[in-house]
Amino acid sequence: MNLLEDKVVLVTGGTGSFGKKFIKKALTLGVKKIIVFSRDELKQYEMKQEIQDERVRFFIGDVRDKDRLYRAFDGVDIVIHAAAMKHVDACEYNPFEAIKTNIHGAQNIVEAAIDSGVEKVIALSTDKACSPVNLYGATKLASDKLFVAANAYVGEKKTRFAVVRYGNVVGSRGSVVPFFKKIRETGVVPITDERMTRFWITLEHGVQFVLDNLERMQGGEIFVPKIPSMNIMDLAKAIAPECETNIVGIRPGEKLHEAMIMEDDARHTLEFDTYYAILPELSWWDKGNDGQGKPLPEGFAYTSDNNTEWLTIEQLKPLVEQM
Repeated sequence: MNLLEDKVVLVTGGTGSFGKKFIKKALTLGVKKIIVFSRDELKQYEMKQEIQDERVRFFIGDVRDKDRLYRAFDGVDIVIHAAAMKHVDACEYNPFEAIKTNIHGAQNIVEAAIDSGVEKVIALSTDKACSPVNLYGATKLASDKLFVAANAYVGEKKTRFAVVRYGNVVGSRGSVVPFFKKIRETGVVPITDERMTRFWITLEHGVQFVLDNLERMQGGEIFVPKIPSMNIMDLAKAIAPECETNIVGIRPGEKLHEAMIMEDDARHTLEFDTYYAILPELSWWDKGNDGQGKPLPEGFAYTSDNNTEWLTIEQLKPLVEQM
């Protein structure tokens, strides 16, 4: 079953790393039309040169602007919400802007999608939304809550909302891999803390996970993939084995280890072969599941340091060279 075939799809933040990868994939799946919704005209211009397909339409707009969203959502079947202020430092120093985009923007997406008759909405989240210690994580946690609760607002309408939460997309703009590659020319790689761990997911995996959950979502779930962890020192050795390392300390708003499911969420989470589904604890949830998931054990937490799957230096080397 191909959910995208002959559908009109809109991607907010469509000129970002995820958006471009998702759009290229969607074009191979028989999509009727795909709308790139973003606020940067230069990025849209550059993307037009890269992707020349008459099914791709470009729509300048900001998720903060509800009226513009209503216009963009007219006739849309599926929305992928990838627009966000996502850099920790930028959110810490521009908190009001982060709230306007990540929280108010989420509310605007919900209201426009319901009123426009959109069938399915998937919002991209982050591991930083789990037990957040920075404003970015806090705004994305609030956003996740809005999208889950939105299913109670639809009434008799067909719109359904779900969330996909995963770790750092390695190789995306602003991630550590391109930074390490650039700075290795100096002979010294800065490390925040040698104990630091992170989840690892590629753009390709992230896009496929979103597509898979478009098929399986019933509305209200937060889907979390089972993905490997890596240690920051191993990553540095894989990218720049000849370089020295300089410990610079953890930055404001940064965690030593990331988490995607903590104990309180684990009580209403089901485990599947390749992913977890955090289900709503709200009274309106009666959708159940596909019968294959199993409850998690008491005290379970899914964090980057207690993961059962790890990438070694030798496994990391070919992965980073592809980026």
